[in-house]
Amino acid sequence: MNFKTFGTLARASIAVAALFSIATLATAENLQRVKFATSAGDFEVELYPEKAPKTVENFVQYVKDKHYDGTIFHRVISNFMVQGGGFDASYVQKPTRAPVVHEGRQAVEKGLRNTTGTLAMARTNDPQSASSQFFINVKDNAFLDPNAQSYGYTVFGKVVSGMEVINKIKATPTGPGGPFGSDVPKTPILINSATLVK
Repeated sequence: MNFKTFGTLARASIAVAALFSIATLATAENLQRVKFATSAGDFEVELYPEKAPKTVENFVQYVKDKHYDGTIFHRVISNFMVQGGGFDASYVQKPTRAPVVHEGRQAVEKGLRNTTGTLAMARTNDPQSASSQFFINVKDNAFLDPNAQSYGYTVFGKVVSGMEVINKIKATPTGPGGPFGSDVPKTPILINSATLVK
């Protein structure tokens, strides 16, 4: 190989590496993080707007509106998930905006599944009913993933730090509380604040 050919290849390699770096940087810039400060400790979640754009936009708006501040984790099942974002410490349900469109199938096609540590939208039996409540999977829950027969649940983020706090929450003793007959932490776990950090 002569030096001219080597130089051309080297320049091409540098150009490809630069493009890859720019693409990686652009993707990283699109990611957002939310820090949850709770009575059990702090954790951060990373959101994926390119995979579930409307869901992330909806969630971020609730964060900006301080909707989650003062809410509790009202449903905790140690071998399943922890759920919050809808009720205050007196078990009063907070008002919400109109439901967000279901994006579960789109998200799963882009690689988001209900695996340990992922964040997904809670909803009723109506797939188009998700508003503010979310849950964090504490184990792999493949049966919650969308498929041809089921809308499933939209994953839109993942815990990236503080998973030990989630594990602490899932281990808390539960029982009846407020309007709920079971699965409510006996010692309330309060979300003091949820704030955008990236």
